[in-house]
Amino acid sequence: MTQMVKKWRRFHEDNPEVYDLFKKFSFELISVGFRSYSAKSVFERIRWHTDVQTRRSKFKLNNNYTAYYARLFLVDHPHHNQFFETRNTSRQEMDDE
Repeated sequence: MTQMVKKWRRFHEDNPEVYDLFKKFSFELISVGFRSYSAKSVFERIRWHTDVQTRRSKFKLNNNYTAYYARLFLVDHPHHNQFFETRNTSRQEMDDE
């Protein structure tokens, strides 16, 4: 497992609300008919939500984590396995524990 995956896992464990928002916003898109979307756009919406709407952001979102949240979503929700486009190399990184 790469250092980046280790850092992401630590961040994910310390900030579960980020994935909760990632799922929430992704399912909002699915519910209005999107069959695919940009994980980066979902991540930017989380950034906006936590920085502006809640006015209480306690964490900084690392853009490098976007792909890992997309992959986690696809693993957790296999019936939406085409919603985010991913590359194989990073999927292998996450599996190599």
